[in-house]
Amino acid sequence: MSEQPIIQLNDHKSIPQIGLGVWQTPNDTAVIAVEAALRNGYRHIDTAAIYGNEQGVGEGIRASGVAREQIYVTTKLWNDDQGFDSALRACETSLKKLGTDYVDLYLIHWPSPHRGLYLDSWKALVRLQEDGRARSIGVSNFGAEQLERIIGETGVKPVLNQVELHPRFQQRELREAHSRLGIATQSWSPLGQGQLLNDAVVGGIAAKHSKTPAQVLIRWHLDHNFIVIPKSVTPLRIAENFAVHDFRLDEDDRHQLDALDSADGRIGPDPNTATF
Repeated sequence: MSEQPIIQLNDHKSIPQIGLGVWQTPNDTAVIAVEAALRNGYRHIDTAAIYGNEQGVGEGIRASGVAREQIYVTTKLWNDDQGFDSALRACETSLKKLGTDYVDLYLIHWPSPHRGLYLDSWKALVRLQEDGRARSIGVSNFGAEQLERIIGETGVKPVLNQVELHPRFQQRELREAHSRLGIATQSWSPLGQGQLLNDAVVGGIAAKHSKTPAQVLIRWHLDHNFIVIPKSVTPLRIAENFAVHDFRLDEDDRHQLDALDSADGRIGPDPNTATF
């Protein structure tokens, strides 16, 4: 792994704290973005079956010249494939598209509670880890009760929960549950889907440090010990988003950003009510 912050997980493995997200990135664009990220020092790529770009991610990894064992690859089980047997098949399909024998992290993308299958899906992920097809296993968009259920039924903790998290939606109660359960917190939409880039508070802090608003936001996640996966398809932005290791937010900066939290700050779907 390149020189960058590493988070220790509860299964005694580790994950680079900053990665490249490729949501809504077509296959051909994903090839370019992943190759650019890896050439700029990233060693963590986050994709998903539903993104439709696992093939492009795999091609970008191979084009980069970086050895597979030096790259942390995450993909996710889509809702339509939940269930024990179907989850096993879905993982195999993802591995074939990525062109790899294993993923470093396999996640249940959404609990999709109306299906009633997330526990069976979790049992499948436990099997995948036992078989070596997934080095680590976790979840995305799960609530505290759902986390406690899968742990209670299997005795296996997710290494992390990937959730919407940014200064306007800080998920404090859920983060407390993560801390209590020994589960790492990973942020999707860490820049608030770009909405926070024009925030006056963020802009002021960026000017103070001679950094971009995106760099300030990413630094906020790192300083809170979150794992963060900002998305970009532009090589310059990809490089800028990674260049956050040479400054720190001070106490006043963190206080201002923490104060942006809002009860109605959620941008994406509510996992408890989503029916897709």
